[in-house]
Amino acid sequence: MTNIFEKFNSLNVLIIGDVMIDSYIWGKVERISPEAPVPVVRVTKKENRLGGAANVALNIQALGACPYICAVIGDDSDGENFLSLLKAQGLSEEGLIKIKTRPTTVKTRIIAHNKQIARVDAETERNLSSSNTLLVLNKIKQIIADHRIDAIIFEDYDKGLITEELIDKTVKLSKEMGIITVVDPKKRNFHAYKGVQLFKPNLKELKEGLKIEVDPLNIEQVEQAVNRLKKQLGAKTVMLTLSEHGVYVSSENGNKHILAHKRTIADVSGAGDTVIATAALCLAAGLNEFKTAEIANLAGGLVCEHVGVVPIDKARLLREVKDL
Repeated sequence: MTNIFEKFNSLNVLIIGDVMIDSYIWGKVERISPEAPVPVVRVTKKENRLGGAANVALNIQALGACPYICAVIGDDSDGENFLSLLKAQGLSEEGLIKIKTRPTTVKTRIIAHNKQIARVDAETERNLSSSNTLLVLNKIKQIIADHRIDAIIFEDYDKGLITEELIDKTVKLSKEMGIITVVDPKKRNFHAYKGVQLFKPNLKELKEGLKIEVDPLNIEQVEQAVNRLKKQLGAKTVMLTLSEHGVYVSSENGNKHILAHKRTIADVSGAGDTVIATAALCLAAGLNEFKTAEIANLAGGLVCEHVGVVPIDKARLLREVKDL
C-alpha cells in the first residue's frame, strides 16, 4: 500500500466538470428575527474555498498526484476570486475558459453551532453552446497533448459544462489514448456516459436515473439495479455509494458489497468528490476495482468527520488502509 500511495505522486489527472466557489459564513444564533420567523446569525467568520470539480482537483493534489482542471467560469468578480483561490492552492488554470454570458457558480453555506442552517446558490444550469463546447474540447485535447494524462474524471454537477457531445468525443479520445475514464454523474447526462471505466452514482442518482425504487438494505435489489445500469452503459465497473451502508461494486470480475466504517459524521459535503478522486488514482496506480472501492470508501468516510468541504489527508488515509 505504501508503494501504491507513492505511485500516486507520478500520476496526472484531468478533471472535466463544473467548478464553483464554496463560500462559508460561520456564526452564532442567539435570537429569532422580529421581521420573520427565522434565526438571526451573528457572523464570526467568512471563508471561500474551491468547490465542485475544483474540490476533486484538491483531493487529487492532496493524494500527491497532479490535477488539471478543464472548466468554465464567468467573466465576473467571482471568477476572479476563483482564480485567486486556484493560484493560492498552486493549481494550474490552463484548462479554464472565461465566458461573459455565464456567472461563476457560488454556493454559500451558513453554519451556526457546527450545523448548516441554510444554503444560497448563485448559478446557471444552461448547457454550453456548441461553440463554447468546442472551446472546451480543444482545451481537453491540448492538455492531453501537453501532459501525460493517466485518468480523466467527469465531475458532473448539472451546471451545463458537460454535454452529451462533450462526453461522447472525450470518451472516444480517451479510448484512443488508453486513458482511464471515471464518472461522478448527475441526473441530466446519467445515460450518456457509454463505455467508461468506472461509473460512480449514489443511491439517489441511481433511483432517479433508472426511475425505480431501491432499498439499500436489500442487496438483491441493489444487485439487479446495478447490473441493469452496467448493461445500459457498457461500463466496465459500477461503484454505487450507499452512504452509511457502504458501497456496492459490480464488474466483469463479480460483485461485492463493502460495508461502511463507523464514523462521527459532521458533514457529508464533498465526500463524493473525495471518493471519485481516490478511485481514479487507485485504478490508475494499478489496483483492481474491489481494492479501489475499499480505499475510496474509507476516504469518503474520513472527510465526513469535518465540517465543510475539505480534501483528504493522505497520511491518515494510508494509516487507515494499512489497519484495514
